[in-house]
Amino acid sequence: METNHDAPLTNRKINPQDSILALTHILFAFGALALGGFAGLLQGVVKATNFKLPAGIGYYQLLTAHGVLMALVFTTFFIVGFLYAGAAYTTGGSMRPGVRRANWWGFGLMAGGTIMTVIMILLNQASVLYTFYAPLKASPFFYLGLTLVVVGSWISGIGLFVQYAHWRKQNPGKLSPLFLFMAVVTMTMWLICTLGVAAEVLLLLLPWSMGWVPTVNVMLSRTLFWYFGHPLVYFWLLPTYICWYVVIPKLIGGKVFSDSLARLSFILLLLFSIPVGFHHQLTEPGISPVWKFIQVVLTFMVVVPSLMTAFSLFAMLELSGRAKGAKRLFGWLGKLPWKDARFFAPFMGMVIFIPAGAGGIVNASNQMNQVVHNTIWVTGHFHLTVATSVALTFFGLMYWLVPLLSGRKLTPAMNKLGLAQTWIWVIGMFLMSGSMHAVGLLGSPRRTAYTTYGDHADALSWIPLHRVLGMGGVILFIGIILIIYIILELAFFAEKDTAGEEDFQVAEVAEDAHATPALLENWKVWVGIVVILILFAYTIPVLDMLRDVPGSKPWVTW
Repeated sequence: METNHDAPLTNRKINPQDSILALTHILFAFGALALGGFAGLLQGVVKATNFKLPAGIGYYQLLTAHGVLMALVFTTFFIVGFLYAGAAYTTGGSMRPGVRRANWWGFGLMAGGTIMTVIMILLNQASVLYTFYAPLKASPFFYLGLTLVVVGSWISGIGLFVQYAHWRKQNPGKLSPLFLFMAVVTMTMWLICTLGVAAEVLLLLLPWSMGWVPTVNVMLSRTLFWYFGHPLVYFWLLPTYICWYVVIPKLIGGKVFSDSLARLSFILLLLFSIPVGFHHQLTEPGISPVWKFIQVVLTFMVVVPSLMTAFSLFAMLELSGRAKGAKRLFGWLGKLPWKDARFFAPFMGMVIFIPAGAGGIVNASNQMNQVVHNTIWVTGHFHLTVATSVALTFFGLMYWLVPLLSGRKLTPAMNKLGLAQTWIWVIGMFLMSGSMHAVGLLGSPRRTAYTTYGDHADALSWIPLHRVLGMGGVILFIGIILIIYIILELAFFAEKDTAGEEDFQVAEVAEDAHATPALLENWKVWVGIVVILILFAYTIPVLDMLRDVPGSKPWVTW
């Protein structure tokens, strides 16, 4: 059985109440970006120059604040706001009142949890980094704050499912809008993977940090974290892919290359992004090499939807250029809107994702991982993925989404600043992430402040690259200042869109694309397969971790 593509979207507007809710999430996200970026700036300066931090601030306080605010808070708030706005638009322009109320409750819990978490970090009671590895122990309020962030996101995700179910009920037999489908896949993955970190915090870390139990199972706690930690990467990437699949075609005047290919790639990412956490634990004892091998194989399965995405994107870009008269082999490149920040920032994210993905293959390969594990190479890889490909795409989304939600325009002046900000970010990240990769191959460890290891020759040879790292960090912070100025201008001060010219950037599917199989929207099948894969990959290893594993008492090393 096959179904037709969703009907073309008209120039509909989003309910003002939904616009306010989505915009509130996005503004909170960029507030977290500003604070996390400042912590990252100080961290980079310390790493590069041995700068003495004032007021007794610790390096690992900064490292924890930077990771939590950038990797968890900025991304989660932006993604929830973006998906909420898109779901409202593609289901008729308005969310159901009950869904809207639930999302406000979700926002309140997420914001309150963030504030509680940041306070604990500032009080130096939670310098455990964003991975919060046991046996390092933080304040119970740190874990409780993170729990509230997760629970708040669950409420928002369930609201999205309710909206989707209502649309399906009102449109029986029809294929759901592509954006809405992708949003549901993203939140489905998020709800499944966060069960791991919720179990870690509620069953292991909170009772332990409260003193109710004397020890914690370190191996199990780390495994539960990485059950969540690797899908977290795809929680960042799936909304990025939504932009690349659905938004970019509209911006360049093209069409979605293939609805069915796009949906299949998201389904494959849902299947293979969760049961792969052991590739982050290849050097950990207590896990059978057989199960590490199995999860490494499953990790490489995500290469397939990534290559599908690359093929679809470049096909869409070329077809759009050819439709505009491009003739030569690469003539279509000249037809792309290079002077439009809404396109240019995500496009640079696409290009940089190529070396970022190659680095991920290195990290997931058992033999090569032994060379780079726990070196600053890994940090450089994270900064190419989430801090470049994802961040630049989110910036590009912001250039049209914030004016749309605030009823204002992306003015030519703001567009030029957006182009400048993109170049600043690319240059800063080239210096910082590039030096991290290079010095990581020389052996420089991650999670360390400035040190010469007793003036050891190897450590002294790292210093020039650490200084380049610091220079890149300074340039990136200039980019953060600029993006904060742009978002505030677009949200509150730019020219008002009185004529209603701004539109939600969702492209239609190409007319000659094949019909999409209804099987791709059979959630019982796909969620069932996800559950089977998770049980297969984790049941025996987790049972082994529960047998006669010595626990650890808490440690506070700062």
